[in-house]
Amino acid sequence: MRFLFVGDSMTIGRAGDWTWRYRMWRHLESTLPGPGAYEIVGPRTALYDPAADAPASEAYADPAFPAPARRHLAGWGEGWLHMAPVIGETVRATDADVLLISLGLIDLGFYTNSEQTEENVRAFVAAARAANPRVRAVLLPVIPNVRAGYDAPFALECARFNELLAKAVADLDTAASPLLLAAISESYDLDADTYDGTHPGPSGEHKLAAAFADAMHQAWGLGGPYAG
Repeated sequence: MRFLFVGDSMTIGRAGDWTWRYRMWRHLESTLPGPGAYEIVGPRTALYDPAADAPASEAYADPAFPAPARRHLAGWGEGWLHMAPVIGETVRATDADVLLISLGLIDLGFYTNSEQTEENVRAFVAAARAANPRVRAVLLPVIPNVRAGYDAPFALECARFNELLAKAVADLDTAASPLLLAAISESYDLDADTYDGTHPGPSGEHKLAAAFADAMHQAWGLGGPYAG
């Protein structure tokens, strides 16, 4: 299986982070053992470097994180709006067949409303399937964030988008190209699990990885329960 991580700042991570991608790699290593059991693919490997304001760092918290496992399609400030136009070519170039997607917060915060964002979700899925008709995807809704705590209209947009995302997943799910809606743990806490109210710290990274790992295990029998 060829896994592609697709996401925004919470997925690319910043210089010095472990990243939830690292946590997922460790999970895959322990649950899909054996040479050639899986591969992580993608056109990028870097972390976001705040000093350069660019994806220019390879300073992962674990320097032993293998270069091939660092691959991704994620960007600081990028959302469904940005990924829908490039996912087709990325899937085609990498032969990705399992997409692990965490997007939406940046769209709603800066670019599109909930309905427009849902349209980009559908365009993204269509483009991915045009490149690989049997592609699978696990989609994470917009998770709790600090802005939703003080910006009521934004909180409503997040809630509305999550409703639309659930409907889109149900509408678009097929036997040939299954879609799953992941769920973040109810224990996710902005103070304990993020470093700024939005971006995950180490415990938050584990909970993000668990959301994807547990969804795949429960629905598809893939891997095992997330053990951290």
